[in-house]
Amino acid sequence: MIYTHMSLESTVGIAKVGTKSLRATVPEGIVAFLEIKEGDKLQWKMDIKDNERVAIVNKSSKTKDSVELARYSIKQKRKRNVGL
Repeated sequence: MIYTHMSLESTVGIAKVGTKSLRATVPEGIVAFLEIKEGDKLQWKMDIKDNERVAIVNKSSKTKDSVELARYSIKQKRKRNVGL
């Protein structure tokens, strides 16, 4: 397998006031490389390699049904936690 290393940078901003979520623009080179388009889902994986925090981002291959099932599951878990 051949790996080509490319480093691109983007700036992080506030996604929504009152939350801890942040928003970043996906650089044009990454958009082309991953062949992503508006509405596509990105899958984020976190890891620690050589004592350094890394995030790996892939274009999600999940189907709409599995995404909806995951959202439903999260909503149900939140409902259960409210009663605690």
